[in-house]
Amino acid sequence: MTETEAVAFPQDRTCPYHPPQAYQPLRDARPLTRVTLYDGRSVWAVTGHAEARALLADGRLSSDRTTDGFPLPSERVAQVKDRRVALLGVDDPLHNVQRRMLIPSFSVKRIAALRPRIQEAVDRLIDAMEEQGPPAELVEAFALPVPSMVICALLGVPYADHDFFEEQSRRLLRGPKAADVEAARDELEAYFLQLIDAKVQSPGEGLLDDLVAQQLAAGAVDREELVAMATILLIAGHETTANMISLGTYTLLQHPEQFAALRADDGLMPAAVEELLRFLSIADGMLRVAKEDIDVAGATIRAGDGVVFPTSLINRDADVYGEPERLDWNRGTLHHVAFGFGIHQCLGQNLARAEMEIALGTLFRRLPGLALAVPADEIPFKPGDTIQGMLELPVTW
Repeated sequence: MTETEAVAFPQDRTCPYHPPQAYQPLRDARPLTRVTLYDGRSVWAVTGHAEARALLADGRLSSDRTTDGFPLPSERVAQVKDRRVALLGVDDPLHNVQRRMLIPSFSVKRIAALRPRIQEAVDRLIDAMEEQGPPAELVEAFALPVPSMVICALLGVPYADHDFFEEQSRRLLRGPKAADVEAARDELEAYFLQLIDAKVQSPGEGLLDDLVAQQLAAGAVDREELVAMATILLIAGHETTANMISLGTYTLLQHPEQFAALRADDGLMPAAVEELLRFLSIADGMLRVAKEDIDVAGATIRAGDGVVFPTSLINRDADVYGEPERLDWNRGTLHHVAFGFGIHQCLGQNLARAEMEIALGTLFRRLPGLALAVPADEIPFKPGDTIQGMLELPVTW
C-alpha cells in the first residue's frame, strides 16, 4: 500500500460522470490507502480492482452498520445506524435466509417475463412526453417513473402511492437533516406495516403478497423484518435505476460519437449498459467493517477498522480497463463492481439491466433528436454522499 495525506470521503463530483477530482491521490495510491470521514475518523479505502473483489467476497468484513467501527459517511447515516436494514445491512446466516426468499422473483427467467410490462410502461411515458411536446424534464417525466412503475408491479405496491414513497426515499437518501432521515424511515415503515396488514386480509399479486402468504404465515419472518425487506427493495428498486437512466442519458449526450454508434446499432445496447454501469458507478462508496485482522496489499486491516470501496475508482483501475476514462462499447468485460461483489452483490441486477436496455433503447429510437435543453454545466446533479445521478435533466427533441 501507499500512504497519502488524508483525503476526505465522500466528496462531491465535479462532473456527474467522473470521480471527484480530489480523489486523484487515492488513484495514485492504488490499491489501498486511508481516507477521513466527516467526523475525522480515519478508515481504509480500497481502490484496486482485484483487492476490492477479494475483500468484498471475504466473510471477515461485515455489512452490519450496528457493528462497532462501521464507517458512517455522514451525520445523516449516523443518526439511523441502529435502525434495521435488511439484505444490505445484515451478514450471513441471516442474509442468506433473506436472500433465498427473494431470489426466485429476480431470476433471469422472471425478469425476462417482465420485459413486455417494462416496454409498455416506457412506451406510455414517451407517448405522454410526445403529446405534451418539448421541452421536458426527463427525471420526472421518464427516468423516475419507469423503475417506480416496475418495482411497484413486482412488489405489489400500489403505484398510486408513488409520490409518497419517492418523497420519503429522497428524504431518506439525501436528508438534508438527520431528522428528515428519521422521519422518512418512520413514515415508510408505518406505510408498509399497513400495507402488509391489508395483504394479510386481502392477498393480491406481487412479491410482498407471496412473502406474506408463505414466509410471514409460517413464522419464517416477523412483520418488522418483512417491513425492512420491503423498504430496501422499494428504495433500491427505483432510486438506483432512475439515476442510471438520467445520468446515462446525460453522459451519452455529452459523448456524441459513442451516442451515434449506439443509435446506429441496437445490438450494442447490452454492452453499452455494462459500460455505463462501469463508467458511472453511481453507488460510489460501499461500506464494511473488519471483524478480524486481514492482510492485504502489504498492510493489515485490523479488526474494528472501517473499510470503504469507492466504486468510481475501482471501476477505473487502469490495470484492468485500458483507457478507463473512455466510454468503449467494445470493452467486453463484465467484471465491474457497479453491483457490488460477493454475497451482497445486487439482487436486482437482472431487473436493472432490463430496465436500462428498454428505457434507453426506446427513448433514443423514438426521440432521435434528443438533446439537452440548457447548457450542460447548468444542470444540477446529486452530492457525493448519496447515490449519484441528476437532480433534473431538461431535454428537447
